[in-house]
Amino acid sequence: MTSQLKDSAQQVQNKLIELGYANKVIELPDSTRTAQEAADTIGCEVAHIAKSIIFRLKNDDKPLLVIASGVNRINEKQINTHLNDKLGKADADFVREHTGFVIGGVPPLGHVESIITLIDEDLLQFREIWAAAGHPRAVFQLTPEELVQMTKGRVICVK
Repeated sequence: MTSQLKDSAQQVQNKLIELGYANKVIELPDSTRTAQEAADTIGCEVAHIAKSIIFRLKNDDKPLLVIASGVNRINEKQINTHLNDKLGKADADFVREHTGFVIGGVPPLGHVESIITLIDEDLLQFREIWAAAGHPRAVFQLTPEELVQMTKGRVICVK
């Protein structure tokens, strides 16, 4: 099965290889834009989806990446306690400008600039998780430990 990845998904695959990881990006026939869609398409539980959400830091006007379990709602007040800033909404243009990817396909790594990353502690309970891979139909499987290593993210309670 040698299918050609979309350019944005191939960028994520290239970054994984560059960092020395053997994880394989796959493109699925159905959308993985939301955690529920991804879980349905992959055939896993929603909790095993590592959803990447970009926020706009209000004071610094920089992006913040929060990677959360698909079942968890992010508590912005909880996140604010870990930062010296407040979270704002990031629109599609802001997300694309700072990550290089579209909403619904933002991967945990391979962004056009370095982004502060926070990781939901609930993801650490699973043996394997799935993350977006640069396109709304592209994903890759990884362990929570690999997620922390790849992103250099800080593990916190996000809910």
